[in-house]
Amino acid sequence: MANKKKPAIRWPALARKTHKWLALIIGVQALFWMLSGLYMTAVHIDIIHGDALVRPAPVTPIDPSSVRDPSEILSRYPAASTIKLDTQLGAPVFVVGEGKQRTLVDARSGRPLSPLDRAAAEARARAHYAGAGSIVKSDLLSVIPSEIKGRPAPIWRIEFAGRWRPTLYISPQTGELVAKRHDLWRAFDFVWMFHIMDYEARVDVNNLLLRTAAWMAVATSLTGAWLLIFSFRRKRRVRKLA
Repeated sequence: MANKKKPAIRWPALARKTHKWLALIIGVQALFWMLSGLYMTAVHIDIIHGDALVRPAPVTPIDPSSVRDPSEILSRYPAASTIKLDTQLGAPVFVVGEGKQRTLVDARSGRPLSPLDRAAAEARARAHYAGAGSIVKSDLLSVIPSEIKGRPAPIWRIEFAGRWRPTLYISPQTGELVAKRHDLWRAFDFVWMFHIMDYEARVDVNNLLLRTAAWMAVATSLTGAWLLIFSFRRKRRVRKLA
């Protein structure tokens, strides 16, 4: 019995089928890439950063004779590794660092100011905020929300009235502005998640899922280009035979 020959591979049909399924799979993600990229280019990055939400920090001169000697502060905090002199609400303060712990100290009296209560945190938020809206609500969060992940807890979240829900985050330990957020930033963060295909941390721009999708997009383009070239060559052969 004669051996049957295996049917030859029909490369055009294989390329067409591969191209169709790749385009079907990657097409949805390509749409997400296009829409998210459109949003990220339409809204200026300075708006996303929320730079206009806060006013520039005023330069307040400090009279050295009015503040406590740093050696006195060191005697009260012997484990301190850093002492920073700053101004908050027009008054001089020390920010004392002991490892990861930070303590806010009144530089004139030496009295500890942290952790800040609601009134003190709101006063600092008002001093930073450049808008005209009043405070809508303020909460001391023990769990860090995803929009400021990586910051230490607890933290004061202070939301102001106004378009796009402007929100400032104030450290109860140092009194410093930690982050500023608004709805345009939140929308950016959401579309960024789809753009880089990191659906958990939203920071890895070289994750396996993104690389796989990128190579699938390349394969879709290559098979499409091959089919285009093949169709032109096929038309030429048909014309010659005619």
